[in-house]
Amino acid sequence: MTAWLSVLVPLLVMFFALGMERVESRMREAALRQEELDQLLEQPRPDEVRALFRQGTARALELFRLRDRGPGNRRTARRSKVSS
Repeated sequence: MTAWLSVLVPLLVMFFALGMERVESRMREAALRQEELDQLLEQPRPDEVRALFRQGTARALELFRLRDRGPGNRRTARRSKVSS
């Protein structure tokens, strides 16, 4: 019986650690970067503010990221002019 426990306990701990590593990697991918939050709070649009209060940070950041990646993004155009 003790032999089984000495084999089973380390295996259980190892599988638990592997499972927690997967959970942690998913959380790390979904984590909010400080720069993104600062930009969102410095230059919010009305729809982003509405989403922030009604649906939470995740939806507001989704709208912010869509705005930031949009084809008519003025910030991207200004940055490219400045860097040229």
